[in-house]
Amino acid sequence: MKKLESVEQFNEFKKNGNHVFMFSADWCPDCRVIDPILPNVEKSYPNFTFVYVDRDQFIDQCIELDVFGIPSFVAFKDGEETGRFVSKDRKTQEEIEAFLSKLPA
Repeated sequence: MKKLESVEQFNEFKKNGNHVFMFSADWCPDCRVIDPILPNVEKSYPNFTFVYVDRDQFIDQCIELDVFGIPSFVAFKDGEETGRFVSKDRKTQEEIEAFLSKLPA
């Protein structure tokens, strides 16, 4: 999974391509629980580029996108938001894959 490095990179990813942003933080226990499953999820959905967004480092993007709970996922394709799985609840692999399956390829 790519790690977001700048606001400019975020805006570029958002505008071009098919990206799923995973908002997370190192201190988040629910985020750490899904870490081991994410490589398999990425392999199962190769039409998306997955980007890790550190909630603490990119708090303005979280506010802009109304992401107040983590882990959360927001998908964009060529500048348009195509879906979101945003809540403060722990997420399972099945829930993440169900969300991804509903996104346009």
